Amino acid sequence: MGAENTPGGKASPDPQDMRPSVFHNIKLFVLCHSLLQLAQLMISGYLKSSISTVEKRFGLSSQTSGLLVSFNEVGNTALIVFVSYFGSRVHRPRMIGYGAILVALAGLLMTLPHFISEPYRYDNTSPEDMPQDFKASLCLPTTSAPARTHSNGNCSSYTETRHLSVVGIMFVAQTLLGVGGVPIQPFGISYIDDFAHNSNSPLYLGILFAVTMMGPGLAFGLGSLMLRLYVDINQMPEGGISLTIKDPRWVGAWWLGFLIAAGSVALAAIPYFFFPKEMPKEKHELQFRRKVLAVTDSPARKGKDSPSKQSPGESTKKQDGLVQIAPNLTVIQFIKVFPRVLLQTLRHPIFLLVVLSQVCLSSMAAGMATFLPKFLERQFSITASYANLLIGCLSFPSVIVGIVVGGVLVKRLHLGPVGCGALCLLGMLLCLFFSLPLFFIGCPSHQIAGITHQTSAQPGPELFPSCMEVCSCPSDGFNPVCDPSTRVEYITPCHAGCSSRVVQDALDKSQVFYTNCSCVAEGNPVMAGSCDSTCSHLVVPFLLLVSLGSALACLTHTPSFMLILRGVKKEDKTLAVGIQFMFLRILAWMPSPVIHGSAIDTTCVHWALSCGRRAVCRYYNNDLLRNRFIGLQFFFKTGSVICFALVLAILRQQNKEARTKESRSSPAVEQQLLVSGPGKKPEDSRV
Repeated sequence: MGAENTPGGKASPDPQDMRPSVFHNIKLFVLCHSLLQLAQLMISGYLKSSISTVEKRFGLSSQTSGLLVSFNEVGNTALIVFVSYFGSRVHRPRMIGYGAILVALAGLLMTLPHFISEPYRYDNTSPEDMPQDFKASLCLPTTSAPARTHSNGNCSSYTETRHLSVVGIMFVAQTLLGVGGVPIQPFGISYIDDFAHNSNSPLYLGILFAVTMMGPGLAFGLGSLMLRLYVDINQMPEGGISLTIKDPRWVGAWWLGFLIAAGSVALAAIPYFFFPKEMPKEKHELQFRRKVLAVTDSPARKGKDSPSKQSPGESTKKQDGLVQIAPNLTVIQFIKVFPRVLLQTLRHPIFLLVVLSQVCLSSMAAGMATFLPKFLERQFSITASYANLLIGCLSFPSVIVGIVVGGVLVKRLHLGPVGCGALCLLGMLLCLFFSLPLFFIGCPSHQIAGITHQTSAQPGPELFPSCMEVCSCPSDGFNPVCDPSTRVEYITPCHAGCSSRVVQDALDKSQVFYTNCSCVAEGNPVMAGSCDSTCSHLVVPFLLLVSLGSALACLTHTPSFMLILRGVKKEDKTLAVGIQFMFLRILAWMPSPVIHGSAIDTTCVHWALSCGRRAVCRYYNNDLLRNRFIGLQFFFKTGSVICFALVLAILRQQNKEARTKESRSSPAVEQQLLVSGPGKKPEDSRV
């Protein structure tokens, strides 16, 4: 590559071309980097697809799981600023490879809690009880009570220490995931921009972005497949398990997805250790790109003032500012100069307002991506696998469509700053409008005996009917059964007063019933499992509205980015983009999952207890859950609308002032032309 045609038809003997290598090819680098970023986003997004499963497996609240997700951004945010300092001093492909290896190791570390923990006991019973939920959940005389307390008897300092160790390992793994991802995207983009042809670089980055955007969708698809498998698939009990995927106690093989994603990242990291530190710059424009531009961009090339067009030289001049002077500074000097340049950049009102609007949008997106699967599970009584499948097929494709359509509108309509601001405001207003029906689409809470009508969230004997007082029901038991005649759900057969169990074999599956239930009307038998929801079919229209709102919100992606580039000085553009992403991480992606998790926890009506501490939530108030989760999303969307409205108002005011200055200066020019005399008027009229 990079050969010049000679009269003899042969390549010129450039020293760099004397050592040909397949890795001296920027196209191969684009392909490898697309696959690596795809795998990286898949492993970082996989935890979100299995967040409710991890909560059930390790007894975590939504606030704790939200904090766990946020730790992915901690290491990334702490080190991303120094990328601009070290960017031109290191071997970028090898640094990308080292980062990818660290990401793969962090993914393997995420699976470690599964292998060091005891097998999952879905009814808090001892290993010798097979099946686990048989006698342990039945109504027994109170004289047997001491035998029912063995689950709490296992609570020792060792048990608590092991639990903290398991949770700590996951927090460390999430931090390492963020640290490993620091060099991957910035170094990859700069490497492509440095050695690709100036005309090809935008196309390569577009391909890179398009392939990368499929990563989160693949993560949710992988989660949908893995969560259909039982968590202890590698150490199943001899008698098998009596759970189905629809059982609320079901825990899928969440760890298996991390193994697959980590292996993908490790494989994608291998080629980076063979790419050179520098390669010959690509000298030829892609032929098919010339043909496409000749057909589609001939009108656009006339409008060189369009905000979406940049000359090849302008893309390289854009690298002025702190990134250019960084190689000449020491680390201490770099740290000292950064706050001053940061404050200088924040003085631009357009930049500050657009970044605040993007903070609101990113907060909405972070909360939705983290807890939407769990919300769908709880609100519509569907399985975690089905929720991930719907999100992967509907929500993430709509995000990609919204971003692409926004870019096309900016390109084809040749939108200036005012037009970009108007497009952002229109997109967010429509997004806000289509969010209103979400408050009214949902399922009512299940009627849980002894819990639904109680204000206290702590389980205890006083919350349950007096008919089960003769039983020695454990307060931390969970084996839900349903009375089909009244659609009342009981936490365990014991709480329904059932003393026997019957299994009816069918052609495809067996159905478990509990009989002799003293707390059920007329002593009717109850079915194992939670009561089916009568409105699970509403999950599809609900998610369609969510996807439509996401697409409309993503219309603002490209125009808001253009507003940032046009809202600061030319020499500050590179730094402004870096500051933008830093603020998005600190103010949105880090706190938003914790905020959403805390809001979800406030809607819990029954907590499971583990060694006397509050663990995972068993039941939520569905109406409160819907209003607070969607309300929090609505709050962030409203903040974004307000910021974009202020941006549009400031831009219009600036245009008005500019026109006023022009109108004031034009009479002076005319007067000068008149004074200069009639002989010079034809020449000077060209002004």
